[in-house]
Amino acid sequence: MDRIEFDRVSKRYVLGEQRTAREALVAGARRLTGRRPEPRELWSLRDVSFTVADGESVGIVGRNGAGKSTILKVMTGITAPTSGVSRTRGRVAALLEVGTGFHPELTGRENVYLNGAILGMSRRDIGRAFDDIVEFSGVRQFLDTPVKRYSSGMSLRLAFAVAAHLEPDVLVVDEVLAVGDAEFQRKCLGRMEQAEREGRTLVFVSHDLDTLSSLCRRSLWMEAGAVRAEGASSDIVRDYLSSGLSAPGSSSALIRSGPLQVLDVRVSSGGRGAEAALLRDDPIEIDVDFDLAEAVPGLDLAVYVTTRTGVRVLDVTAGDSGPVSFRPGRQRARVSVPPILNVGTFAVGVWFGTAQHELLDEPAAATFTLHGSDRGRPDRVLVYDLPVEVSPLG
Repeated sequence: MDRIEFDRVSKRYVLGEQRTAREALVAGARRLTGRRPEPRELWSLRDVSFTVADGESVGIVGRNGAGKSTILKVMTGITAPTSGVSRTRGRVAALLEVGTGFHPELTGRENVYLNGAILGMSRRDIGRAFDDIVEFSGVRQFLDTPVKRYSSGMSLRLAFAVAAHLEPDVLVVDEVLAVGDAEFQRKCLGRMEQAEREGRTLVFVSHDLDTLSSLCRRSLWMEAGAVRAEGASSDIVRDYLSSGLSAPGSSSALIRSGPLQVLDVRVSSGGRGAEAALLRDDPIEIDVDFDLAEAVPGLDLAVYVTTRTGVRVLDVTAGDSGPVSFRPGRQRARVSVPPILNVGTFAVGVWFGTAQHELLDEPAAATFTLHGSDRGRPDRVLVYDLPVEVSPLG
């Protein structure tokens, strides 16, 4: 039996649509003055069809705005499709956003019972699993504190702990694990692996392609609201990373997310110019040019490198080198990488966000290939502390 079925599902949003009384009044005033803008349509999904069998683990990859989160919201009944049919059979536990289903004025203890009831657990079921939930979350000393005083990481830990102990037929997890610490991420991944071994159905959306490949045998590649490809996770990840955004070594396409606009991502051989071939024995420089329209408190930047199979081999965060102040305007972040990578093709990923939320995560902003050299040095493993330099442009 198929646990999840999508049959030509489409989802349309109307930009500028009136949703509140205030918006309706403003729209009426604009009609009177003749300044009413024409509504614009945005198709988040277009004729998406796929099935997920009972006990199968499926990953979904794609760039920001590709429709991944919309699929999950339709799948879990949060939003209805504009056309087509979506069926999800059995009890569903979904973790889509930090703190979803939590009331900020209630304590952690009260929210465990509230969130469990929302997810379909009886009071007896919650009571039986309560100690395990608290132990898993690691927030026992704050259990009787209102959730509004929790950090985003604490709220996430408690929310995932409840969902993980629901024993659902279908477990749906979005990229929210990105805000958890390393230890908690390992616990969450271990719990998802256990759910898979127990024969539960898992749908996982993540930019951590190595983890996605290890958890999910099959994956969907979403692009512009449609399924571009479907197949074995290893093949999908390889094709997705190899697609890049433009020619290898550079990205001329603009990436927007809120007040942030990534202008260009380039990989060049240190001191040899942009046109020089990239050799394994030479250092390389990764430049990320971006434009910030307004100040974002707590903003941080990470640059990471993955292999064609999705294994992350380099991950550098600007904040690790000390406090960074991102001022509005055009800026350039540069990472100087010593010769620590082997021969092969790699993808450059760019992440912007704060401790509370992710603003942008593009795992294939550019691609580059390292070639061999005549020096013939053996492979070696070195550990470097790489700084990230951020400076104004122009």
